Amino acid sequence: MNENSKKQLKKTGRPLKNDPAKIRYTISFNEEEHARFLALFDQSGMQVKAHFITSCIFDKTIKSVHIDKGTVDFYMRLTSFHSQFRSIGVNYNQIVKLLYKNFSEKKAAAYLYKLEKQTAEMVGLFKEVVQITEEFDKKYLKKQP
Repeated sequence: MNENSKKQLKKTGRPLKNDPAKIRYTISFNEEEHARFLALFDQSGMQVKAHFITSCIFDKTIKSVHIDKGTVDFYMRLTSFHSQFRSIGVNYNQIVKLLYKNFSEKKAAAYLYKLEKQTAEMVGLFKEVVQITEEFDKKYLKKQP
């Protein structure tokens, strides 16, 4: 009867791991070393200190992420500028269709000439933006060896 009751027991709780980490090591830091360790841990972006230490010991790459608020702001403004530029392109196509549909050929050509001047000005501005972006990329984002 005792054997039958053992067979009928159900296991409850968390499932067992295949390869549990049972071996434990401890280390001690002084104040300076502890501050340095915490700084490296924060830079790594990891959530668990044990995983961070394990990756350091076994030469796994540690990823440090530095977020520069100026770069993020520049990126956001550049993205919004690009979306505005695309919407201007869509509007440009619609204007050209409406010009030829609603005006005479001569009048449409005159308005189109003015529109081309503005477009050429905008292209020059966009080239300037691309150049400034490349300079910013080389100066601040690319790490030199």
